[in-house]
Amino acid sequence: MPLHAMEHDPEYINLQSEMIKLQKWITTNRKRVLVIFEGRDAAGKGGAIMRFIRFINPRHYRIVALGKPTEVEEGQWYFQRYIEKLPNPGEIVFFDRSWYNRAVVEPVMGFCSQAQYHTFIEQVVMLEKMLVEDGITIIKYWFSIDEQEQKRRLEERKVNPLIQWKLSTVDMQAQLKWHDYTHYKTKMFEKTSSNFAPWVIIKGNKKKLARKEAMRYLLNLLPYDEKGLTRENLIPDQDIIKVYE
Repeated sequence: MPLHAMEHDPEYINLQSEMIKLQKWITTNRKRVLVIFEGRDAAGKGGAIMRFIRFINPRHYRIVALGKPTEVEEGQWYFQRYIEKLPNPGEIVFFDRSWYNRAVVEPVMGFCSQAQYHTFIEQVVMLEKMLVEDGITIIKYWFSIDEQEQKRRLEERKVNPLIQWKLSTVDMQAQLKWHDYTHYKTKMFEKTSSNFAPWVIIKGNKKKLARKEAMRYLLNLLPYDEKGLTRENLIPDQDIIKVYE
């Protein structure tokens, strides 16, 4: 659903009104919130972020979408360039892909060695535990789509001039390597979901529902002031969204 259409959707407007109150609570109380968006290529991560931020104050949020590491960054500790982008007090940061590139995309595409992959798996939970203990709230979303829906969306990218920029070399391999992605995704859930930073899996075939439920989960999770005054339901639909156990 286009943004202008969603702006005429009362449910979406209510959720956005709640997002504004959430952001005010974050800034007033100097909270630090990190929201990670992961999923297969064309799963709807970027579009979901755009729904989250539509009406909130741009002075108090950032979107981080890091590209290929530079030569210098390749020689650094893997997490270093992400650490620099973590939320400051009073800020919410949205990672459009994150350090979890090394859990799925990089091993599937051969962009890292198996030794680098295993080091990441050993370190990431410890890192997230330290961040949470230091006061950062981490929400990790995985947008899940089926093989045919991904194929449809990738084909659309080829012909739609407005979204052709999204098509990458990695995207072109997504269908060919579907089962490899599944293998590493499953291992990622098993090894890196924790009680302090669990994976939140969202059925993403229906974009409109997926995006609303992702917003609902975040709003339901955090204890911001004047919560629920819109009388909008803030309990996520368990048929769309589930926390990995």
